[in-house]
Amino acid sequence: MMENYVVIGKFVSTFGLKGELVLEHHLGEEIDPLAIKVVFIEEKGGKFMPYFVSSAKIKSETELLITLEGIDAPEKGKMFLRKQIWLPENEVKLQASKNSPIALLGFTVYDQKNELGKVLEVIEQPMQVLLRVDFKGNEIFVPLNESTLIKIDHKKEKITVELPAGLLDIYIN
Repeated sequence: MMENYVVIGKFVSTFGLKGELVLEHHLGEEIDPLAIKVVFIEEKGGKFMPYFVSSAKIKSETELLITLEGIDAPEKGKMFLRKQIWLPENEVKLQASKNSPIALLGFTVYDQKNELGKVLEVIEQPMQVLLRVDFKGNEIFVPLNESTLIKIDHKKEKITVELPAGLLDIYIN
């Protein structure tokens, strides 16, 4: 079985003289940096290459300082800048803080009473969050904002929304 990977952020800069990289992430502020042992970078052909983490520490609420094995100078770290960083989905669920949008992965979305499907991806945008959902074999994007969100039940992993009129029709017709 192929593992599902999820983008958690990207390397935005190098830091210091020892090749540390700044990882801007979407996991929330309750992250345990010591639990991240391996990060993945997507190579050509959709293959995910593992990079082993030799140290990780919190820099801010949304940034970690990470040292990858074999990267011991800023010049070596520069090849990783602007690269998206991926983790296996099961690890993201363990790492993400409960209030972080990425923690909604795998939740089931309902439009009032009707089940739409499971959240496959969480896309954070400035004014809203988009949930990529598998709806009866079709990929749909559900906006999550003040006007659409009714309730999130973390125990039952259930999100209840009120979709804008005609949104589903766009995807199924």
